[in-house]
Amino acid sequence: MSGTLGGRVAAGGIVAAALAAGAALYYFQVYYYYEDVPADAVSVALTPQTGGAPVEIPTGEVSAIDADSSPLRYRACFTTNAPLKQLRESYTAYDGATPLVSPGWFDCYDADAIATALDEGRAEAFLGEADIRYGIDMVVVVAEDGHGWAWHQINRCGEVVFDGKPAPEGCAPPPEGIARQ
Repeated sequence: MSGTLGGRVAAGGIVAAALAAGAALYYFQVYYYYEDVPADAVSVALTPQTGGAPVEIPTGEVSAIDADSSPLRYRACFTTNAPLKQLRESYTAYDGATPLVSPGWFDCYDADAIATALDEGRAEAFLGEADIRYGIDMVVVVAEDGHGWAWHQINRCGEVVFDGKPAPEGCAPPPEGIARQ
């Protein structure tokens, strides 16, 4: 009987340790690494169709999060009074915009709803800034109703280089330590 009790205690300890590790992993992935970005530190800028530096657009109700653990964790929500028609005429469209999922507690950003708005033509994706970090673009989406969202997305150069292959033609050489050629 004491062997059975010892086995139950050991099994209970293993289960408790696994639950604690799972809870810690969940906490670190969903909460720990993210930080609120002060609204006055967030600017939303779009790249003109004519080229040149991104141009800031008017925004309000800004909310953003970021994390040092990955260049892809940036998410932002905002409103703008810039008419979508005017933005479409002046700024560079972003093909292949894929809204990345955000933590559930950052409730102004819903990747599925943003993707649906893009698919249905109720929103437009723009290039915020190319290569905000090597291989990573800032994508900005503005909806017809003035709501907007931004995130960082791997671009075509990053997709190849981050897989350990040489930079494709037309891409800048990667900085030291990024390429595994």
